[in-house]
Amino acid sequence: MVVRLPDLLICDDEKRYRDYYRKEYCRKGVVTFDGIRVYFRESRFFHAFYESSNRDGRKDSFSTKRAQRMRWIRATLENPESDLFQGWDKNKRQYDPSRRVCTVYEEIVVILQMRLKGDRTLKAEFITCYLADNSIGKIRNMPKWSMEACLAVLNKKGR
Repeated sequence: MVVRLPDLLICDDEKRYRDYYRKEYCRKGVVTFDGIRVYFRESRFFHAFYESSNRDGRKDSFSTKRAQRMRWIRATLENPESDLFQGWDKNKRQYDPSRRVCTVYEEIVVILQMRLKGDRTLKAEFITCYLADNSIGKIRNMPKWSMEACLAVLNKKGR
């Protein structure tokens, strides 16, 4: 199936991108194609739409290229054609079934942290998104994400 890319979001300045993020994500939220509510914090704007100008890991530069693809976040999460992978826990140096990495449009990657609601069903927190132009091949070789494995890990942790 051919997946149509959402239009790029073109705004005049960073403030307008931030306003769009706040209105469309923080206030409205998203439900994934498999029924998981995703929550967005305003503070995640910085992590998702800034990048390091010196490649030293310090995010110090607003990325228009990332921000223009902001509509792709919702489209990726809502698209049943999205590929889902387990995220990498760099502290434990292992894959984490409670981290969900989603991709469907070019090299855009959306990362969610899964949690349990009071009724023991899943909810998610948006962590970040980025263009994985240098690492998409590696991401596509990560273990597949499954709801069952995620629930097992979270129930074992009690969160």
